[in-house]
Amino acid sequence: MSRSSDPLRPGDHIDSPEAPARQPGDPKLGPRGWARFLWRQLTSMRTAIVLLLLLAIAAVPGSLVPQRSSDPNGVIQVRAENPELVWLYDALSLHDVYSSPWFSAIYILLFTSLVGCVIPRLAHHWKAMRALPPRTPARLSRLVGFQVVPGGASDLDRADRVLRRLGYRTTRYGDSVSAERGYLRETGNLLFHISMLALLLVVGLGSGFGYSGQRLLVEGSGFANTLTSYDSFTAGQWFDDDGLEPFAVELDGLDVVYETENPNAVGAPLDFTARVSATEDGVQREGQIKVNEPLRVAGADLYLISNGYAPRISVRDASGEVVYDQYTPFLAQDDNMTSLGVIKLPDGLEEQLGLRGFFYPTAVPLETGALASAYPDLANPVLSLQAFTGDLGLDAGIPRSVYALDTDTMTQIAGGDSGTESLTLAAGQTIDIPGGLGTITFEDVRRYGVIEVHVDHTQTPVLWIVIVLFVSLLGSLLIPRRRMWVKATPAGLELAGLARGDDPTLERAVDDLAKRVREGWPGEAPDEPGDGHERRIEP
Repeated sequence: MSRSSDPLRPGDHIDSPEAPARQPGDPKLGPRGWARFLWRQLTSMRTAIVLLLLLAIAAVPGSLVPQRSSDPNGVIQVRAENPELVWLYDALSLHDVYSSPWFSAIYILLFTSLVGCVIPRLAHHWKAMRALPPRTPARLSRLVGFQVVPGGASDLDRADRVLRRLGYRTTRYGDSVSAERGYLRETGNLLFHISMLALLLVVGLGSGFGYSGQRLLVEGSGFANTLTSYDSFTAGQWFDDDGLEPFAVELDGLDVVYETENPNAVGAPLDFTARVSATEDGVQREGQIKVNEPLRVAGADLYLISNGYAPRISVRDASGEVVYDQYTPFLAQDDNMTSLGVIKLPDGLEEQLGLRGFFYPTAVPLETGALASAYPDLANPVLSLQAFTGDLGLDAGIPRSVYALDTDTMTQIAGGDSGTESLTLAAGQTIDIPGGLGTITFEDVRRYGVIEVHVDHTQTPVLWIVIVLFVSLLGSLLIPRRRMWVKATPAGLELAGLARGDDPTLERAVDDLAKRVREGWPGEAPDEPGDGHERRIEP
């Protein structure tokens, strides 16, 4: 073998400048070798940590971008405000992050990596726990805490009993006792990783049986727990429609408390409370839903995820017949609840009519003549509408958002560049629609709340898994892995210890062992025999 400048590598190492060049006939790494290499890379602890970090990073867009499963109105609003980014949202599935292919790929790779990492360690740990403690080193004086106490071979039984009472597994090797403890450290480490696997498995599979649905409710309205009642509904891949528990919910009122005393935060929301009536198995009960305080009904959790205002707008034709009269939800645009809404009337008037406008809970005029809301509560509600006539596009067979109005092929008859001012109405006021089409009346306004019904079968298992994960992590960090030896010599009993990893208390543990070997276990008779469980291996 040739010499190398690196004393840790032979001269013919592949990185050595003296290594022979690769010849055409040298063996190559075949498909099986590459598969083994890639598997080892995937199942390494380093790869698992990287994948865990990637999973955390991949979850960030799910908290920054509105998700269809939790905030469908937010999705509509974001896409309307950023039409140039819609292609990016769709290409990267940013509105469905947790079910996207790239997030699922990281999830599956992390699960596979943990499985491949844990199973070999389980087998190794099982063998290590069944193996005997190692033989006593020839020179204990080189180890931590070495000391010599009076005694001889006859005192080894006492040392054996003391070690076992201290939690060590012991074995006699001739004139010495070898002891080992701390396997629970590795057990805790493995249990931590198994808990991670169980968490991934429960979340991945358990979520497939759950569902989440959202329904916008105006005060005084309700819905039943059926698929057709939801505005949006997301279910796991193993969800069965027959699994919907029968119940009904009615929104009796929505109370919002705003800050009024702090001049720097006037109008800031302090509390939201939805007062509801829930009917289950024919029995009605009253309850409330607050932020982070869901209501439990028939195994489902009901959350209040957003709120807003729904002005009641009635439209009459030229003859005075009512063609539209209902509460229309408007989406809040700022902290003062300036809200944007759309009304579409395809029938009942001489022409199809589209109304788009803003609702101001506390309207105040600006210097420019425009309106703004100065406070989020209903102090001076005003409605300002732009009107368009023409084809609403509802007969084209293409789904249209109820919160968006496509005016490309329509004619504006009020507001904007139409030459006619916007239709501005206070509560209870009626105004004529330009062109003699009829009248619009702002009847009154109510609050609405978006109720999310969420069924998650993983909550209880995840709770217990997290508890086990936390306890096992503490065990893997706090339990020391130690080895102790007591050896009979002509000079007395030699004691020493060795730690696997950092153990600042090892020397103190050896001192404690020496004291107990000299004095015996408290309360133990001097001539108390051993219990016969020690294993003796003669030299």
